Amino acid sequence: MSLSSLKSAVRYSMAVVLLAAMPASLWAQDAAPGSQGQSSQPQPSQGNLPLAPAPPPAAKNFTITDYSKPNRPFPNVLASYKSRQVPPPDLVNTARIDQVMRDGKIYLSMDDAVALALENNLDIAIARYNLNIADTDILRTKAGGTILGINSGLVQNTPGGGVGGLSGSVGSGAGGTSVAAGGAGAGAGGLVSSTLGSGPNITSFDPVLTGTLQMDRSYTQSLNIFSNPVVNQNTGTGNFSYLQGFQTGTNLLVGFNNTHLATRNSSQTYSPVISSGFQMRVTQHLLQGFGFAPNTRYIRIAKNNREISDVAFRLQVITTVDQIENLYWNLVFAYENVRVANESLAFAQKTLSDNKKQVEIGSLAPIEVVRAQSTVSTDQQQLTLAQTNLQLQQLLMKNALSRTLVDPKLADAEVIPTSTMQLPQQEPVVPTQDLVNDALSHRAELSEARINLTNQEISMKAVRSSLLPSLDLYGYYGGTGIGGDVSPFCNFGGAPCFTSANAAPPFRNGGPVSYVNALDQMVTSAAPDKGVGVTLSIPIRNRVAQATQVRSELEYRQAQMRLQQTENQIRIEVRNAQFSVTQNRAAVEAAQAAAELGRQSLDAEQKKYALGASTSTLVLQNQSALATAESNLVSAMAAYEKAQVERDRATGLLLDHSGIVVADAERGEVTHAPKIPYVAPRADVQQTTTPPQQ
Repeated sequence: MSLSSLKSAVRYSMAVVLLAAMPASLWAQDAAPGSQGQSSQPQPSQGNLPLAPAPPPAAKNFTITDYSKPNRPFPNVLASYKSRQVPPPDLVNTARIDQVMRDGKIYLSMDDAVALALENNLDIAIARYNLNIADTDILRTKAGGTILGINSGLVQNTPGGGVGGLSGSVGSGAGGTSVAAGGAGAGAGGLVSSTLGSGPNITSFDPVLTGTLQMDRSYTQSLNIFSNPVVNQNTGTGNFSYLQGFQTGTNLLVGFNNTHLATRNSSQTYSPVISSGFQMRVTQHLLQGFGFAPNTRYIRIAKNNREISDVAFRLQVITTVDQIENLYWNLVFAYENVRVANESLAFAQKTLSDNKKQVEIGSLAPIEVVRAQSTVSTDQQQLTLAQTNLQLQQLLMKNALSRTLVDPKLADAEVIPTSTMQLPQQEPVVPTQDLVNDALSHRAELSEARINLTNQEISMKAVRSSLLPSLDLYGYYGGTGIGGDVSPFCNFGGAPCFTSANAAPPFRNGGPVSYVNALDQMVTSAAPDKGVGVTLSIPIRNRVAQATQVRSELEYRQAQMRLQQTENQIRIEVRNAQFSVTQNRAAVEAAQAAAELGRQSLDAEQKKYALGASTSTLVLQNQSALATAESNLVSAMAAYEKAQVERDRATGLLLDHSGIVVADAERGEVTHAPKIPYVAPRADVQQTTTPPQQ
């Protein structure tokens, strides 16, 4: 290669490199527009700028889906065989929490507390799934399947507050007493099998289509000297069946069978040969399993269980609202207790300061300073206990009103109650019998027990049917058809084995006979097959059915006794709740008198102390007595409010008196604001803590 050629190649290569580099430089200039003519001060790079915080995800309402209806098979015939996706649980708190939070504090009224619980409380959220679970049992039983049952127990895994009733004192206990998710507790009967749903077997109400396609090739050594030593045979089979049960105890079975056989066997007249046939068989139970009662028992029980799930969810809402109100009054008591402890400590500290001054001027013995210091230490301890208890009550309240405490802003927020107790000037007089009647007509436990009793009656009738022998009347009609061709390998001693006179009717003209012709023979009843009959099955001694029937009766009688026991317990609960209201109202009046006495005693002792007729020790003792009386008054008022809530719960009117709509709790979205009775806004925080209008 010459030197000039080498130089030309180098120039060409450099030009290509420059052209490739130019777009990169242009892109670099476009990345910093307007940089010319500006100062050369360093600019922050885009990668170093802090990212804007992502907005928190919004809470989604619970999706109410009617799972008692299947996927529509038309026009999408494959929809019945595709899984249905259930949305994952939403663990984001609703926006209502942000509406009651200002300046890092939660200003909470009783109405807001109940509304937040209806939207966010996890006990209600867990029980909410039971409604859809009950729908799936309806769908299952409409197809003839058995029931799987529902969870009707209470979910009480939220700590604090407690639940009223004879099983425990009002407003006490840590809560969370039920076991298993969805309230799947043991129940009154224990963990044993029940005869509920027992009875005759039920054929699927959904049609079942079965098909079999098979190809077979076989070689068989012949034991017949008139046939081939080894017979080669090809067989194709296509069989189909349709089975469906009906609610009257009727079963329909339709079969359609097809066989194609080809062989070289010399003794076989036709090859290939086609054989087709169908049969429709209708069977009716006449004794065991006859009629609608035993065959629709699962459907009726499933629908009743759906009603039970509604009642159980209402009971769950009642129990949770009861717990939230108790939690709120515990919070109010803790908040007021801190105020009383602060006032007592401030008074003790002032007395200590005054005593020190008097000791300095010699007008008081030094021992009085020691006594005052002891009182300050004691009051400081009481304040610490009150503050930690307040923090605990705030934590319990936030946990009960939220789905998660992961948000640090919520976890660290202080909860300030904006509602206080409201005592009526005069206690309304309601006859106890009227309260009992309200409870007997509104208590969810009684509704559940009555529906369960109805289910036992349904099951008991079906079990009686299974005592009878099995007697079935059946009738069938069918037809067959043949086709194919005369086998070219068929011979008998060297002579053809086929003659038109001895041939089957389709082959009188020789052949071949098509598959369509064979189907036409089957439909036109060229070779019909029909008949009727009965089938009788009598179990000797029948001990299993006898035991099941007797057990069903016993369980029914047991359910009747349990219903009566529940009514008796509710009568006692109502009377006990009424007694508790009366007792706590008297306790409030006594505590008010004691607090008034404490205030006047302290005032008198302070005046005597100012005149030199008393000591600082007596003043501190009176202050301590006043603090105790005020704390007892707040406790008595909280107990009175809890007693009012318990009376509403015992009569089953808690939701009605509170203006709570169960449909809001089902959706997880409160559209009708609750209005809790026996509540008044606090005067010291009302002007600054009114929740925003929604």
